[in-house]
Parts: sequence; structure tokens; C-alpha cells
Amino acid sequence: MAKVLFIVYDNDSYVAWFPTGIAYLASCLLQYKHEVEIFDMAINHYTNKQLQDHIENNDYDIVGLGMCGGYYQYNKLIELSKVINKCKNRDSFYYVLGGQLVNPDPQYFKNISNCNYIILGEGEKSILELCNHIKNNYGLIYRVLGYYFNEDNNYIKNLDDIPFPAYNLFNMDVYRLQRFAKCNSNDFVIPMITARGCPYNCNFCYRMIDGYRMRSPSNIIEEVKLLQKDYGITYIYFDDELLMSSKHRAIELSNEFIKAGLKFKWACNGRLNFASNEVLKIMKSAGCVFINYGIESLDDTVLKNMNKRLTSKQIIKGIETTQNNDIATGLNIIWGNIGDTKESLQQSVDFLLKYDKCDQLRTIRPVTPYPNSDLFKHCVNQGMIENVKDFYENKHKNSDLLTVNLTNLSNDEYYECLKRANEKLFTNYYKNKLMNTIIQTQHLYNCEDTSFRGYRQT
Repeated sequence: MAKVLFIVYDNDSYVAWFPTGIAYLASCLLQYKHEVEIFDMAINHYTNKQLQDHIENNDYDIVGLGMCGGYYQYNKLIELSKVINKCKNRDSFYYVLGGQLVNPDPQYFKNISNCNYIILGEGEKSILELCNHIKNNYGLIYRVLGYYFNEDNNYIKNLDDIPFPAYNLFNMDVYRLQRFAKCNSNDFVIPMITARGCPYNCNFCYRMIDGYRMRSPSNIIEEVKLLQKDYGITYIYFDDELLMSSKHRAIELSNEFIKAGLKFKWACNGRLNFASNEVLKIMKSAGCVFINYGIESLDDTVLKNMNKRLTSKQIIKGIETTQNNDIATGLNIIWGNIGDTKESLQQSVDFLLKYDKCDQLRTIRPVTPYPNSDLFKHCVNQGMIENVKDFYENKHKNSDLLTVNLTNLSNDEYYECLKRANEKLFTNYYKNKLMNTIIQTQHLYNCEDTSFRGYRQT
């Protein structure tokens, strides 16, 4: 059997997000009696030297690293690859990469990382095939340009066939401290996946595999019960790209939670065209307290250019209906897509100032044409980006700065508009927090509130 080390990189967060993808890979390996270890840099803030020492002082068949797309992840890949490749026992293990970051151009990422293999697409089956190949010299479907390519067999058709994430390999006492809207101080939170993919195709969105696949309600409920029993979880963030993929899906899951007698808070990513009273009332009854909505713009022309398949009228109605059902809303806006103007930015600012309840600190960020997205292909066709290498080495330096400018404004004009917009949003947010603190203070002294526990930030 193979011995595998998965590295969870440090994303510089106070409370790290649970690495569900790695946990799924680990559970599949454990199911087939492979040995798995986790080197968790995220919650332990291990240094690169500690990582190097750990690898050098242990024997592994595979050292694995997976990342989603983005400038921070790209720089981490470069940094950690240097550490891994200078280990004195480097020739004794295979360095394997996976995830959305490397999928759009595996040859480029193989060259810059000096890894042995790249697993494309979903990794649960492929990592098993690779372990079998390493230990038994069989099982590879393709070997192209030096990287591992399992074109057909890595698509997981029935998600119920995958074992639950290997939670026992992680420090759940730390990971369950994640916070979301309407968390109490005694809530324990964890993300969980109920489906993979998305039935929509917004032009700025990137993903590894097309299509949309759902786990069965019974399989989901079984995992919820496990999380409650073994880790005391009281709040689950369903981290699918889109749990509200249809009216039927949202109602079905909510009803199944109610029938099972499950008592827990939950949040999800939603679609505003399904945010009706009928749907939201059932979701609320089932424990839903927060829905994160990808709004992106309030300009109908820009929404059409995005292929968002929403209108500003649907957005406003859906947000009002969600808030009227006492469900907190995450209002996500980006600016700088095809057709965006100063006026479309102002529409978004006006919307946020009216509807943002300040459950979270919200800012407006530039749109980024990530590799694999239709917007990236548009930028390549227009000569604005040459390829993946050009995107990461020259264009995409920070998610809050322009990668390319798709508007008719100069870069200076663009940044001035965005700066003023976010200054208004910051002022509104902190004004809201100040007012809440003043109200709390008035109640403390006017009512002699003996339950007061001091002024706290969380």
C-alpha cells in the first residue's frame, strides 16, 4: 500500500476553511488501506522549514498538493514547490498536484513546479489509480507529456459512492470555529458538499468539469448526523457552487431535513430566481439562516453579457423576499465585466446601501477572467491575455486589482470609481455597527441589563 502526505497550505486566515477536497481524497485512500497523513500548515502555521524537515524525516510514496485558482494560490504553489524539490530525499517520492489552479494548463504548471504528476479533474478515482500504478506498475489510463491524465474515469457519476470526508485526520476542534451570519458564540460550524458542479454558465465562472450531480438526501442526512454526533456541529455551510439549483432541490432537501428531525442551522449559495416565498419558508423551517447570493450586477445589459440569466427585477424581488423571511443575505457584487460603466457601478452601490443588513463586510471587487472561464477566452481572443502563463506571471497580481480592463475607463479612472464606491460601503457598514453598539449601550444603562457580558467584537 502507498503512503501519502497531503499538504494543507497556509492561507493566512485566523480561522481556516476546512479542506473538504483533500479530506475526500484521504477518505478514498483510507478505504483501500493506503496510509494517509496530513501536514496542516493552515491551522498550525507551520513554516516552510518545518515542512521540509517533516518530509525529509519521513518516507512517503506521494506528497500531494491541491489548489484552486488565484494569485495567492499561484504564489503559494511556487513557494511550496521550491521547498518540496529541495528536500534531500526528493527522488524517493512522487510530487503530485491537483485542483482548479493547475487544470487549465497542466504542462505549464508541471514545468514551473517540477512535479511528477498532475491529476486532472476530480481526483478521488485518479489518486487511487496513481497509487496502484506506483506500487504495482499498472492502472494508468494515459500518460501524456509526463503528467497523469485519467480522462474518462475521474468523473464521479454517483456521489453517494464516495466515502464521507476523513474528518478524523483533521483538528476539528479548530476547524469548527469558522463563523458565519447568525452564529452564536456557542455554535460549531463546518462546510459540507451536497452536489458538484452548476447548471449555469456565467462568463466569469471557472470549473474543472461540466455538469451538475447531486448526492441523495439520505446520504446527506447521514453525514449531517455524523457531524453532529462526532464533532458537535450545530451549523453547516453547504458549500456547493449552488445548493438552490432548482425549486425542487431546495424544497426536497429542506423537507428531508424536517422529516429526519434534524435541528441545526445552515447556510448555502443560492439563486435569486428561485427565491420565492414558497421555497424560502420551507428552507427557513428546516434551519436555513443565511443564503449567499451571486448578484454580480444590477445592470440588465451587464447581467446579460455575463450570461447570468437573471434580471435586476428578479434580484431585487428575491433579496426582499429572502430578508422578509428573516434569512440573512450575502450580497456579492463584481464590477468591470463587459459593458460595465460608472453608472452600472452606482446602481450596485445604491442597491447595497439599501439592502445590505451588514451581516458581513461587503466590498465590490474587479471581475477576474480566470483561466477556463468564457471571459478568459474572450480576453485571449481580444489579445488582452496571451495564455495561462501570461495571466499568472504578468496580469493577475491581486484579486482587488485589475487583471485586464474591460471598461472604457482608464485604469486610474477605474480605481478612483472603485475606491469611492468601497469608501461608501465601508462607511455604511461601520455606521451600522456603531449604531448597534449605541443601542446596546442605551439598553445596558436604561434597563440595567444584568445579562450584559461586555463589549465584544464577535
